[in-house]
Order: sequence, then structure tokens, then C-alpha cells
Amino acid sequence: MIYHLLWYFRDIFTERVLHFYAYQNVMFRCVSALLTSLWIALFIGPKIIRWLMRKKIGDRPEFNHTALNELTKGKANTPTMGGLIIVFSVLSSTLLWAKLNNPFVQKAIFLVVWFAALGGVDDWLKLTSRTRYRSRSGLNAWEKLIFQIAGSVLIASFLFFDFSNITDAKLFWLPFYKYGLPLANWMFILIAIFYLSATSNAVNLADGMDGLAAGCVGIVSLVLALLCYVSSETMSRISPVTWASYLLLPHIPQAGELSIFYSAILGAVLGFLWYNCYPAQTFMGDVGSLPLGAAMGYGALVSRNEILLLIIGGVFVIELMSVVLQVTYFKYTGGKRLFRCAPLHHHFHLAGWSEPQVVVRFWLLAAAFAALALATLKIR
Repeated sequence: MIYHLLWYFRDIFTERVLHFYAYQNVMFRCVSALLTSLWIALFIGPKIIRWLMRKKIGDRPEFNHTALNELTKGKANTPTMGGLIIVFSVLSSTLLWAKLNNPFVQKAIFLVVWFAALGGVDDWLKLTSRTRYRSRSGLNAWEKLIFQIAGSVLIASFLFFDFSNITDAKLFWLPFYKYGLPLANWMFILIAIFYLSATSNAVNLADGMDGLAAGCVGIVSLVLALLCYVSSETMSRISPVTWASYLLLPHIPQAGELSIFYSAILGAVLGFLWYNCYPAQTFMGDVGSLPLGAAMGYGALVSRNEILLLIIGGVFVIELMSVVLQVTYFKYTGGKRLFRCAPLHHHFHLAGWSEPQVVVRFWLLAAAFAALALATLKIR
């Protein structure tokens, strides 16, 4: 919105009076989006938390594990659905600073609204004390999955048409290999549906300790902002050479505008952490974790770095796989457990680590995965 306003009055701002060109630069708008979403999150956080408390939308963590219930009993009635802080901050900042006629930005906004609405309904059914559906523990798994897949199908279909004239976008790219591999159209659709659904659930699973999911999402968002930027931007104003060609990455025109969206996510989760750090004043809830997770998968799809995302988001992959392994092992061993509890962060909590220790160590692990992913860019 601000970009389009300044562009409309560009004669005044850039030539006649102020000589202000910075708004045309993607990096300038990335920093502006980050700071804007951070400020909005800090400003609206207390208001949303007070509203949630008045509505008595408090979390009541319950696990099939007596020791874990004992460890988390202090979290009873902490307001959840705090992800509204993140969603509002991301959307506001993106609408202010991004080019709204960019097709990738339009789909990013749609994705956040769709998955936030899904998560909000799930949270409301689980947590509100006024709804007549109180006996339901949120949406059924199949209901949730249907809406996740439906949203993923819409995003994948729109992306398919956006990529029709982009050669690199129609290929499948692997780390350590500098050429894209041929990819059938139906395979792209399946990969997109799988990634958006899987990543939204992975972040949801990691949202089990104060600040854990938000901190890790912030690190992943920073990397995705960089990848989207280098996938389309040139190395200088006078050079036709792109960063993508220099780093042997797929070249996706217009994808650089998405770096503003991911900068907005980074600022929003930093602001949210102010209220979500230990001891948390609010929890993210599905209204925050589902759109954030889907956004991670979306960034990988647009920048054509689906496999690299497995490294960037290594913490979320580990959390997701710990649940899969736990359920599989429990089923085929007649009730034995591979971990003390899954997802994995609960295993370490039960092993004697304090909650802040688990969270900070997982943040460090997320940073290490992000650094490893960035280190692969030129090794091709």
C-alpha cells in the first residue's frame, strides 16, 4: 500500500522535491516490513492477550503422561490463540510494504488467511468456554486435513499457472547439484500439496513450549527471505547478472517480493516472543502455527528449494519424525515407547532439562541447520 502510494506520487518523491528512491529497493522494504510488524506485534499484544483473558480462552495442556502433566500444570489457563498477534502483524506489514500486484505476494496473503481461519476454528472449538461444541476437542483430524489439502490444492494450482513461463520453476532442484531435474506437472502438484500440509503440521507439533516454535520459525523465515531475494534480484543496478546465477540457484522472476513477506513474519514472531518467552503470557495456538508452517512450505515451493527446506527447517523435521517414529514403534511393539514422550522436546523435558534449556538448545540447533543450508548454496 505504501509502495503503491509512493509510486503513484513518484514524480514528487523521486524527481521534483524529495529525491526519495529507497522505497523502490526490495531490501529497504524488507527492513521496513520487519520493523513495522515488530512494532505492531508489540503494540497489539497486550490488547489481544487481555481480550483472550476476558473471553476465558485459556489453554489446559493435557498429555497421556502423568509426569508431563505435572511439569506443565503451571500453564493452566494461559491465554492461547495468541497467534492472532502474528497473523495481524504479518498481514498488516505485508499489505503496507509489498507490491500487492505481485502474484506470489497475493497467494501468500491468501495462504495466511486460509490457514489462520482453519486454525482459529480449531482453537475456538477446543478452548472457548461459551461454545455449544465444548465437548469437541477441536476439529476432527479428517476435517482438519480436508481443509489443509483444499487450501494446498488452491495454492498449488495457482502456482502452476504462475510457473508456466518460468523455465527454472518447472524443474526440481537438489542441493549439491547445479542442474534442475525434469518434473512432471502432476508431480509438482503432489509435492506442493504434501509440503504445505506437512509443514503446517510440523510447526504445530513444535508449538509445545514457551518460545520454541516462534524462535525456530523466525530463523527459518530469515533464510527464506534471503532465498526469495537472491532467486530474482540482480547483483547491482547496472549488472544483468542475478544472484541466482552466481549462487547456482533457480531463477524465479518476481519472487524477490516475497522476501518482504518473510521479513514481516520475522518481525512478527520477534514481537510475539516478547509475550511468549518463558514464562509465556500467551500461547500461539493453531491460529498461529498452521499459517506459519504453511508459509514455510510456500517459500520453499516458490524459490524451488523443497529439499533444502528439509535442512533449513531441520528442527521441525526432527519434531515431526519423532512423532511418526513414536506412533509406529508403539503400534508394532505392543505398547512400548521409543521416546519418553513425543514430540521430541517433551522427551528432553522429561529427561531433566528445564523448559528454557530445551527451547534455547533447539534454537541453537535451528540456527545450525540454517547455517548448513546456506553453506550449500555455492557447493554445487
